[in-house]
Amino acid sequence: MIESNLAQLDENLRAKRQSFDKVPLLDLSPLVEGSDTVRVAKEIRWALANAGFVYIKNHGVPPRLIDEAFAHTRAFFDLPVEEKMKLHISNSGVALRGYIQFFGENTDPAKTNDLKECFDIGPERQTLEGPFFGPNQWPTRLPGFREAVFSCHEAMKDLSIKMLSGIALSLDLPADFFRPQMKCPITIQRLLHYPPQAGVVDDKVIGMGAHTDHGNLTILAQDSVGGLQVMNRDGVWVEANPIPGTFVINIGELVQKLTNDGYPANPHRVVNISGQERYSLPFFIDADRDAVIAPLESCVSDDNPPRYQPVTCGEHKFARFVERFPHLHREYATALRHGPAVQRFHRKTATT
Repeated sequence: MIESNLAQLDENLRAKRQSFDKVPLLDLSPLVEGSDTVRVAKEIRWALANAGFVYIKNHGVPPRLIDEAFAHTRAFFDLPVEEKMKLHISNSGVALRGYIQFFGENTDPAKTNDLKECFDIGPERQTLEGPFFGPNQWPTRLPGFREAVFSCHEAMKDLSIKMLSGIALSLDLPADFFRPQMKCPITIQRLLHYPPQAGVVDDKVIGMGAHTDHGNLTILAQDSVGGLQVMNRDGVWVEANPIPGTFVINIGELVQKLTNDGYPANPHRVVNISGQERYSLPFFIDADRDAVIAPLESCVSDDNPPRYQPVTCGEHKFARFVERFPHLHREYATALRHGPAVQRFHRKTATT
């Protein structure tokens, strides 16, 4: 990269600088406390139908927990490369836990190389049970790291269940609608580090290429640096600047399928030209591996017929990850030779 004091953005990377009032800042306390769920549900419905993204405040997650997770995130990414590579995600096979080096995952590979490094954990397991379920890998040189990061995972999981109850209410469904398909959901707590870019920056190399998230829901804790860009309904990239004390919520492809495009998963990307290191903590929650996702009857009509065929959560999610990680190609190819792609693979690996 060209060294310079100022970044010079290619024209198609320029985000429109405008207030994010169009994507509301939602006070979640009535949902958390159960005091006015009807009002919150209406606000969620507007936000997800029109923007796909929403800031939430008064979410109930202690600031201290998030601050500690960020401190340990910085410490982890400051480790020597050789230490981080000992925890590489390929060590975990289909469980997909561990470290991903710069350019090791590209979210828009036809256009962009991702200038980011990651570390992923999920539910604790003693042995490999199948895609997304296996032992976490933990650094040994960082006291307190495991406790802080896993506590963040658990707090975000609890919050996401509350948020999904609000999404269910927004669709005129019972608050516990998602519960039967979330007895043991796929969850990932990711740590992310984006170094700043300088000089001439175009979309060949940016922090993270344009993409939509694959699952039900994402909860993002941002630091103060910024860099997240969201595409609005006019196709304009808009900066989602950090707001202290809030998380950014966005829906993924499973909710888009469920609502038959009523709640679209919105493209987003990261461009860090701040001159500072950027860190973020996205948490992803999907559904049980064998949960079947199909358009809701209430979201289908003669004028809006079903746009999606039923698919299991695990099949959908794993296929997306196979596109990104070379170490999965052999396992996936084996599954394809033995019948319906991931469903049989899931059953086979679940018994190992």
